[in-house]
Amino acid sequence: VPFGVLLSGGLDSSLIASIAAKVRRDAELPRIKSFAIGMKPLNSDGVLPPDIIAAQKVADFIGTEHHTFYFTFQDGIDAIPFVINHLETYDITTIRASTPMFLLARKIKALGVKMVLSGEGADEIFGGYLYFHAAPTPDEFHKECVRRVNDLHLFDCLRANKSTMAWGVEVRVPFLDVSFLEQAMQIDPSLKMRDIEKYVLRKAFDNGETLPNEILWRQKEQFSDGVGYGWIDGLRQFAETCVSDTDFSQASVTYPYNTPTTKEAYWYRQIFAAQFPKECHARTVAKWVTKTEWKGVVSADPSGRAQQYHLAK
Repeated sequence: VPFGVLLSGGLDSSLIASIAAKVRRDAELPRIKSFAIGMKPLNSDGVLPPDIIAAQKVADFIGTEHHTFYFTFQDGIDAIPFVINHLETYDITTIRASTPMFLLARKIKALGVKMVLSGEGADEIFGGYLYFHAAPTPDEFHKECVRRVNDLHLFDCLRANKSTMAWGVEVRVPFLDVSFLEQAMQIDPSLKMRDIEKYVLRKAFDNGETLPNEILWRQKEQFSDGVGYGWIDGLRQFAETCVSDTDFSQASVTYPYNTPTTKEAYWYRQIFAAQFPKECHARTVAKWVTKTEWKGVVSADPSGRAQQYHLAK
C-alpha cells in the first residue's frame, strides 16, 4: 500500500526517514513520501516552527518527496474535543502533541497514504527527554527508562496509534521492534548519560551520510513544542478564558481523582468529562509527569521547554 514517513526534523523520525529512504534508493524504487506539520506563521515575516525548518533540511539531504502542512491555532482548538474523544484521555502532554498529529493524519489520508513510519520509542529507550539530564545515578536513569517503556501504551503509542487511526492511517514504530528493544535496553546506562541526550543513538550514525550534523546533534525538541512555541503558550492562555477562578478553586471537589493542577488541565478534564462522565472513565487515564523528585528538574510541566536544559548547550 502507499506509505510514507512522519518527519518532525527531530533525531528519531529523521533517522527512520533516512534509513527508509536509503532502502528505497537501493531497491531503485520511487522516492518515499515524508510529512511534517507546524503552526502557520501569523504573517509573511513570521518565523517558521523549528520542526518545519529541520524537517525540510532532512528531506533535502535524504531526498524524500516532502510535504509540509500548516495549521492555525483555531484549527487546533477546534480539533481538541475530537482528539479527546478518539484518545480517551485528559493528559496534558498527550493532548498537546496529539492535536497536530491528528490534523496531520487527516492530510496524509487525503493523499491516499495508508501507513506511516514514526520515531516513537527512542526517547524512552535511550532517556531522551530533557529531564533525564538530572538523573542522579545510572541505576536511576535505567529505572526511569524502564518505567517509560512500560508506559508507552498510555502515552506516546496511544497518541501515535489513535491520532492516526482516527483517519484510517496506520502508524508503525521501528524503534519498538522487540529485538532492537532487547538489545538497546541492555546497554550500560552510564553510556547513555552524556551532555546530549540519546548520545549512543546519535554516535551510531555519526558517519556524515545518514543525516546532516546539525540534525544528528540537534537537541531534543518535544513534538508539541517543535510544531511552534505558540501552540503550548496559546493553549495555556486560552484555558485562562475557559476556566473561571471559582471553578478552578473547586477542582479537588469536582475532580477528586487526578485533580487538575492548572487551568489548562482543568479545561481538558471538562471536555473529557462531558464525553466520558463516569468516575470509572476518569480512572482509566494516566498523567505523564517528569521526575520532579530529581534535583534539577525545575518544573512538573511536561513541555521540554519547561526544563533548564532546554537550549542550554
